[in-house]
Amino acid sequence: MECCFPVLPALHRLFTWLAGLGFVPIYSMTDPTWAVYIITDQMPDDVTSGFLPGQDFAQLLAALTGQGYRCVGPTVRDGALVYDTLQGVRDLPAGVHIQQSPGSYRVEFSQGKRLFGWANGPQALKPLLFAPREVLWQAQRTAGGELHFSQEIPEPLPTAVIGVRACDLAALELQDRHFLETDVPDAGYGARRRQLFLVAVNCTRPAETCFCASTGDGPAVSRGYDLVLDELDEGFIIRSGSTSGDGILDLLTLQPVSPQQLGAATDATVRAAAMQGRQLPGRNLRDLLFGNLDHPHWEVVAARCLSCGNCTSVCPTCFCYRELDQPALGGESSRHYREWDSCFTQGHSYIHGFTVRPDTRLRYRQWLTHKLGGWHDQYGRSGCVGCGRCIAWCPVGIDITEEVGAIAASPA
Repeated sequence: MECCFPVLPALHRLFTWLAGLGFVPIYSMTDPTWAVYIITDQMPDDVTSGFLPGQDFAQLLAALTGQGYRCVGPTVRDGALVYDTLQGVRDLPAGVHIQQSPGSYRVEFSQGKRLFGWANGPQALKPLLFAPREVLWQAQRTAGGELHFSQEIPEPLPTAVIGVRACDLAALELQDRHFLETDVPDAGYGARRRQLFLVAVNCTRPAETCFCASTGDGPAVSRGYDLVLDELDEGFIIRSGSTSGDGILDLLTLQPVSPQQLGAATDATVRAAAMQGRQLPGRNLRDLLFGNLDHPHWEVVAARCLSCGNCTSVCPTCFCYRELDQPALGGESSRHYREWDSCFTQGHSYIHGFTVRPDTRLRYRQWLTHKLGGWHDQYGRSGCVGCGRCIAWCPVGIDITEEVGAIAASPA
């Protein structure tokens, strides 16, 4: 049985009751003021699934490792959750929670056993695919004085990423469009993308800064994964989303999923969406922003913005970069590098002795209007997936939802 109808936060009690009857969401899309959940009382017939007890989670890592994957997952380092190579389940952040607010990020430890009871860290999938710095090509001078050029294409190991969130899968889809769905696909990005296996987790503990429900990108995972987990106190509901995922599930000792477990997973996902207090004033803000390029609020934001580029570094969809050459001291060779850049730097818009965006007001405006406006022309949707990283990691706590809301409240 399936049904579809609007959901407001006030109707959360209704969904809790439905969850108790064994309903589970299989897809969700949300708007700033309403949401649609398609729910069913059983797993779809074409989805391979099962229940993995918590004490057996090492089976999953062993199965991935046995198939040649390097397992990468969230670990606590330097006061944050960052992706790193996993040696075992002990490396995962059991009992860890994250408190995030504008300009603040704090790791908290508890006696809990859940491995994924947090929203996100400063990293998404971007650094694993769009390398922060890499060689694109190099030139070598022969003994006869000729120059030979060669392209550098990485040979990455197959990598399984554990703990990917819905917002980051949405960001990955956008990065794929930019780097791969073009006339000249990016060779380095493509090589790493082909070796990626994604183990997603439905989010049940959003941060104060999260607003993925308003962008339609979470908290429930709907596509783009090989495996997806729903974490419960006693273990994990695990479902496959690809042929590769089916192959891994075949290697695990799984139990049948009970209606009670499905109900608990449903309730957790619905609560996670209802808990989010931030939202953008709409999903397509192109006309609003382009029609208010001279709005006085840009000056208000610029007075606080440091142009540090933190927001673009942690954003899972930003892809600005610069290229530079690094010659050897002896002059016999040179390497051509690509490295991350930010539209907040002076050099990013410097051309022929002229800086197109010389001040912070113009740089912040460029970032916001491009991401929330221009991306609709380029990629058919906004470039924001509601992860909230730019809010938490901004040193002065600038909140993208508040800034856009201020412009929307008094358009020119």
